[in-house]
This record gives sequence, C-alpha cells and structure tokens, in this order.
Amino acid sequence: MSITTISRGGLTSSIDSMGAQLCSLALDGKEYLWQADPAFWGKHAPVLFPIVGNLRNDEATSVAGPCHMGRHGVARINEHAIAQIADDGSSVTFELTDTAETLEAYPYRFKLNMTYALTGPASLTQTFTVTNTGDVDLPFSVGGHPAFNIPAPGGAEAGEVFEDYEFRFAEPWTATCPKIVAGGLADPTDTFTPLEQSDTLQLTRDCFAYDTMVLDHVPANTVSLVGTKSGHGIKVDFPGFDFLGVWSAPGAPFVAIEPWTGHATLTTEDDVLEHKEGITILPPGAIDERSFTITLL
Repeated sequence: MSITTISRGGLTSSIDSMGAQLCSLALDGKEYLWQADPAFWGKHAPVLFPIVGNLRNDEATSVAGPCHMGRHGVARINEHAIAQIADDGSSVTFELTDTAETLEAYPYRFKLNMTYALTGPASLTQTFTVTNTGDVDLPFSVGGHPAFNIPAPGGAEAGEVFEDYEFRFAEPWTATCPKIVAGGLADPTDTFTPLEQSDTLQLTRDCFAYDTMVLDHVPANTVSLVGTKSGHGIKVDFPGFDFLGVWSAPGAPFVAIEPWTGHATLTTEDDVLEHKEGITILPPGAIDERSFTITLL
C-alpha cells in the first residue's frame, strides 16, 4: 500500500492504493473526512465494486459461474496500481484488473479505473470507469462510501453537536426506505419513512435505527449535510447514481453519504447476479463511467 496526495490551492486529498480508498479531504488544513477510528469504524471511504451491500449468504449465481463475495465486493480489499497522475498534481487515477483471486470471487474479466480529481477550490470528483475486458456481458454495481466528520470543521467551535445537522434536498419529497434485516439484506416489504413531503431532514441517531437509509431517486441527485449554527458541512452531487445510502455507526461522530448504482440483495429477489435491482449489464469491450462530486461547505 502507498498514499498519494493531490492538491489544488488550499484543498488537499490523500488516497490509499489499498482499495483506492480516499483517506483525507482537507481544506486549509481542516479535515472533513472521517479518520477511521477503529473504536467506531476503521475505514474512511471504501470503493464498492462489483456489488454494493450484501449478497444472500455472500453468494450468487451468474452467467459466468458462481460468485462468492463479502459485503461491497472485491475492489476494497485489493491493491490498485497508479495509472496516471496529472502534471499539476490535482488528480490521480488508479487501476484494478481481474486476477486469479478476483476471478474466484467474481468470475468476470474487467478493468476498474478510479480517478480522484480536485475540480474546484473546495470540490473533489470521484469517477468510476469500468471496462468489460471479457467476452461475456459484465454485471456489476459501483458505489462510493465516504464518511464525514460530524461536527464538520468549524462546527465544534460554533457549539454544534450531531443533532445540530440537517440534510437538505433540492425540493420537498417523501423518502420510503427498506429496512436492513438479517444477513444485511434489504426488505422492500418492511419499510420506514424518514422524510415526508419536506426538503430537510434533521440528523438524529434514529435515522439509523435500521442500519442504513437507502434513498431511491433523490431529487436532482444532490444532498447537503449542513450544521444549522455554523453553516459548514458538505454537499454531494451524484448524477447517474439512482440510490443513496446514508449510514453511521452507533454513537459515532461521522455520517457516510454513499452514491450507489445498486444496493444489497432484496429479500424478494432471487440469487442471480444479473437479476439484482439496479445492476448494470456492460457488453464486451464497452465502458461505463460514473462520477460524483463532494463540495466542502
């Protein structure tokens, strides 16, 4: 593993080659990204590929053969090579290709490029580029999992605590979420409604009573999490991602805001990978690219 740091003005970001995981995002020396305290959760922002969430019993069938993967797939547990660093030091691209080990877990040939680019004075764009290098259709999902310090920088100085933050959406809407049940599966027949015809949702521990809020088709594919006293926080714009996971560990001073193209296996689904809701099917030789942008407020 190695750490690569990119910078643009007062904005810096560091990425670990193990899992191509974002591990720092700081503005003027103030850290916004969760720093992986193992007392709560020992990760920062795993890359999710080729699945998001859990398979039933960590197994599925597919056209190419059986799949055996733990939560969130294989990208987060493998070393990624550096493919390119921008001349001005403001972006880096990592690359992961199939190996004998990944083929045992996920019997498909692929290339995954992860690009982290500082695209504004306070913005980072994370891009997933998936190439099907095999000779059969490639079924996959991708997702980000960045977790952010709450209170955000400047929030503690304003006297903010966890419950002084709120999610802000582009317009009023109603969010109905499946509960996460045994085995990490999502149950669409047993739901809860954290938001009803409103454009704001107060952050409380009750938001995570069922582990993760799985939001479907968020208005304008954008959300902000902002302190009501300080005005500081983060905004995430995620065009091309139909789902958004929002999660925190019990008692932890962070919130993960996670753009996804798919999600955990539904209790009502079978165990065929190609049948999963939200799955992308990529023909041989084709390329799929998705990006989301984090803006520090």
